[in-house]
Amino acid sequence: VQLVESGGGSVQTGGSLTLSCAYSHSPYCMAWFLQSPGKERERVATSEGLSRTTYADSVKGRFTISRNSAKKTLYLQMNSLKPEDTAMYYCAARGDFYCSGSYTFWGQGTQVTVSS
Repeated sequence: VQLVESGGGSVQTGGSLTLSCAYSHSPYCMAWFLQSPGKERERVATSEGLSRTTYADSVKGRFTISRNSAKKTLYLQMNSLKPEDTAMYYCAARGDFYCSGSYTFWGQGTQVTVSS
């Protein structure tokens, strides 16, 4: 599975951004991760198939993960952004149905910077 992210950028606190991830095949498990400097990569949103989604507590109510299967694109709509959301964001996929496990396929990442 090839993954290509886009849509990162710089916004002020309270602003919004939408990240996109184009994929070559259609995996059941897809997710968005973020990684801040000096910290471990953290999964923030998961898409299981076409209907089930889960979120980390830190983004619940602010971020929305979704897919357009016709366009083979995964999205992360980010609202009410905070400076602590500043990170490199990665799209990821795995080839089975165990969406809580480690992810095998990764995009190159897109930077999100939120200024106060």
